[in-house]
Amino acid sequence: MNTRTLGLLFALVSIPHTYAADAGTQYKLAAGDVLRIIVFGEPELSLKKIRLSDAGTFSYPFLGEISAKGLTPNQVEKIIVDGLKQGYLIDPKVSLSQIEYRSFYINGEVQKPGSYPFVPGLTLEKAIALGGGLTERASIKRVTIMRGDGGATLTDGVTRNTTIAPGDTISIAQGFF
Repeated sequence: MNTRTLGLLFALVSIPHTYAADAGTQYKLAAGDVLRIIVFGEPELSLKKIRLSDAGTFSYPFLGEISAKGLTPNQVEKIIVDGLKQGYLIDPKVSLSQIEYRSFYINGEVQKPGSYPFVPGLTLEKAIALGGGLTERASIKRVTIMRGDGGATLTDGVTRNTTIAPGDTISIAQGFF
């Protein structure tokens, strides 16, 4: 791989990751997220696939346990760079990318309730489709979204276009006929 290709690859994998339609929203890591860490020129320090533990941590060579919960991918990348500068590498070039998001959950009046992999741009409409569609007793007016990041639970104003985030739990209740 030539220097130009390597530079382009580094630029592409260094783009900040967001999950919502709002480009200003920085994704916060949590348990279940899967990361790839590349340290250029140091294959023994590169990790192709590492899943964050239930506590939102992962083990990294020389640095030990790193807590990534609540941090952005860029913040974790900086922790690794700063740690490697402490007597291991002079000028480490680290690229951290997110390769899988944590799952979201949908339950209640859908055909196939359960856990599904999150994909960027997910809306309630798409989540319902992943869950096999609504049952005949479902009420789209009685939807609760419990935010996986600890944010406020949504009950009012939920529409089919409401953005779903990684770790969210969607509950669709029965309608009263």
